[in-house]
Amino acid sequence: MLIIPAIDIIDGKVVRLSKGKYESKVNYNKTPLEQANIYDDLGFEWLHIVDLSGSKDGKINTKTIIEEIKNETNLKLEFGGGIRSKQDVVSLNNIGIDGIIIGSLSITNRDEFESIFNDIEPSKIIIAVDVLDYKIRIKGWTEDSNIHLYSHIDYCNNLGIENFLCTDIAVDGMLTGPNYDLYNSTLEKFPNIKLTASGGVSNIDDLLKLNKLPIRGVVIGKAIYENKIDLKELSKLA
Repeated sequence: MLIIPAIDIIDGKVVRLSKGKYESKVNYNKTPLEQANIYDDLGFEWLHIVDLSGSKDGKINTKTIIEEIKNETNLKLEFGGGIRSKQDVVSLNNIGIDGIIIGSLSITNRDEFESIFNDIEPSKIIIAVDVLDYKIRIKGWTEDSNIHLYSHIDYCNNLGIENFLCTDIAVDGMLTGPNYDLYNSTLEKFPNIKLTASGGVSNIDDLLKLNKLPIRGVVIGKAIYENKIDLKELSKLA
């Protein structure tokens, strides 16, 4: 199981939200590059970056930041937020982003979404399925798509996509523990996908429980920034 630390960005600053609510924003002191260098120095393999402004506004605002992190660290980057066109995906691929996270586009403009695979291998794409009661929310979690999690995974899987990032919005940033039932049921329904868990991780015990599931990895954010998990201990587990 990959352990993937997260950097969420608004206005160029590292932040965390609770349940995806922008009014709950908490700023942290280090720049995204400074924080990325910490993870790189500790030997983490992957870094999860989300442009929260882009998620809401539909425009990538952090290209310079992610290029800097890509060029100055050894980390593999998975990036999402504000990706609304094929050109956005091609641009991110050209600067070397290792995993391109697509959420809203795969629901709001399926013709544009499907055109991506004329130029980009499905293996480079990670579909963000951000759910509240198994219904997917889009545009920075501000809108309900009324599409069921399973229906969307089935659609994307039929396009050759294997990688899915599943966030339970109800527990994201709350430090109350992951929704194990959500991941169990999803993997029972789709045993061949590569599922990354996100939301609710509060301690090492949560990670040990998740490690018992056949998941690709887990994204950890607030538990790191609120010092609920020791980074050195986490890096050893990773």
